[in-house]
Amino acid sequence: MHTNAKSILPLLLFYIFSLFSFSQVLDGGTHEKWEFVLEDTGDVLQIALPASALLTTIIKQDWEGTKQFALSYGTSIVVTHSLKRIIKKQRPEGRHLYDSFPSGHTTSAFSGASFIQRRYGWKYGKWAYILATIVGVSRMEGPDGWHDIWDVLAGATVGVGSTYIFTTPYDQSKYNISFSSNNDGFLLGFSMKF
Repeated sequence: MHTNAKSILPLLLFYIFSLFSFSQVLDGGTHEKWEFVLEDTGDVLQIALPASALLTTIIKQDWEGTKQFALSYGTSIVVTHSLKRIIKKQRPEGRHLYDSFPSGHTTSAFSGASFIQRRYGWKYGKWAYILATIVGVSRMEGPDGWHDIWDVLAGATVGVGSTYIFTTPYDQSKYNISFSSNNDGFLLGFSMKF
């Protein structure tokens, strides 16, 4: 992460949590402002995390990573929406909607976060996982309370699981040394990627 990105992320987190501390009761007294901020933040991050993962593969010209991201993200979305239609779990708070399990927002966020971590390492992945966790919390604690903990955990599991099936760590090694021997002698090889 560049120095600017390292300084922006803590500021973003500070901004989000400072909004929570200045909460006000809205909509006739049942919800506070921080709940709406949390839900809106989750709505944005569930798209921003996978978009960042894809954009990273393009910026790095990591075309194998682009392919792996497409497979892992596509699989996670298909599995999530298939499970929603098969299981038909009712949404919390007595809503007459039967598509609660697993959380699609959480699947999307954790699919993006886990791809960043799996492909490019924990240096970047730890921040992505923190943001993905915010998405999961937003699905339970936002004013609409669209999911319970099981929906969110299942969404995270689908997102991370599909990533680990299709994604390999990014090979940044530019140098390779090899050695081979037989009865007549030995061979020392050196290669460099450009």
